[in-house]
Amino acid sequence: MSTESSDQVVDLEAIANLRSLGDEGDDSFLQEILAIYLEDVPLRLADLKTALARADQPFFTRSAHTIKGSSSNVGARQVKALAEKLEHRSKAEPIETLAPQITELEQAFGRAQVALRGYLA
Repeated sequence: MSTESSDQVVDLEAIANLRSLGDEGDDSFLQEILAIYLEDVPLRLADLKTALARADQPFFTRSAHTIKGSSSNVGARQVKALAEKLEHRSKAEPIETLAPQITELEQAFGRAQVALRGYLA
């Protein structure tokens, strides 16, 4: 069982930056962005699996890139780092070899999901 604190999983500065974009004392903007992220990443993870099954390297790379970018925006540190590795590796290696890393990415997203849900009303 992991003993990671939520600030190791989520960059609190990114949360503060998103929070600052909304009205003071109102977390609705932050909550909206987090809700979109939590809804979208599972779709992008499914895209990675589809790309893998089709051996579609460009789609795989784009999907990993999308996860990396959105994870960076919400401060999902581990998800961003793993997606970035997948993106780079997909350009240099056969994507068929990257299936275990998709599982690792899904697990990291699960941890981020738990931490980020704490910011939702």
